[in-house]
Amino acid sequence: QVQLVESGGGLVQPGGSLRLSCVASGSIVRFNVMAWYRQAPGKQRELVARITGGRGTAYADFVKGRFTISRDNAKNTVVLQMNSLQPEDTAVYYCNANDLASITWGQGTQVTVSS
Repeated sequence: QVQLVESGGGLVQPGGSLRLSCVASGSIVRFNVMAWYRQAPGKQRELVARITGGRGTAYADFVKGRFTISRDNAKNTVVLQMNSLQPEDTAVYYCNANDLASITWGQGTQVTVSS
């Protein structure tokens, strides 16, 4: 089974940027949808952005215009570029891979936006 490893989280000031990476231990070509979710303390996990095999993308309203998701099948990587970060973006960010038969999650990476 493919494993997903996220990286790139950290502490950033409001208005700053971070680039999250999700590297899979195997090919991601078979995954119809790759996505990023986030979960803030005391809140449910929510979808941030997703990308299909055909590079179609969709974003949650709260990140539109600020975040960009991309995938590189040759590198088995999905990237979430996050700009104009705000304190409300503070959460653990999780990578997700869906091949319609199963769903795989990474362990998450913490993003903290604070001055």
